[in-house]
Amino acid sequence: MIRVATEDDIPALHALVESAFRGDSARGGWTHEADLLDGQRTDPAALAEAIADPDRAILMTQDASGCVQVSRVAADRAALGLLAVRPDVQAGGLGRRLVAAAEAHAVRTLGARRMEMTVIAARGELIAWYERQGYVRTGETRPFPMDDPRFGLPRQPLSFVVLERDLLR
Repeated sequence: MIRVATEDDIPALHALVESAFRGDSARGGWTHEADLLDGQRTDPAALAEAIADPDRAILMTQDASGCVQVSRVAADRAALGLLAVRPDVQAGGLGRRLVAAAEAHAVRTLGARRMEMTVIAARGELIAWYERQGYVRTGETRPFPMDDPRFGLPRQPLSFVVLERDLLR
């Protein structure tokens, strides 16, 4: 079951996200940022801010094995982010289910017609996975916050590619 996270879920969400994106635990999954970034992926304060914001939601599985964030970016556009699946259960379809739940939430709750996301350009395997889910590259790139430790400490210069999907098709 996938549901909207509450403030009580912050410790479990924080542990999930860090295990899926950073450090040796992340290397147990098929995709991670552990070789690109050190430091944190998020912190409890950022998760609390997202949960409290009426234009954002973090959806999570009941057992805290996966989560995804949905954010309103315009009247008809939402953003998908923070997709995390516990490394020991990756490649079992949970990521696909979380993306579908995020898209449904964006349409139903935020009135979105399009979903966008940014992915670190160096994560080719993950970009290809999103493309198989129906996302397309827009041609736009955005800078990575290289000097903001809240998002991690880059080991090399990084940038984002922007992908999007029409949610009404």
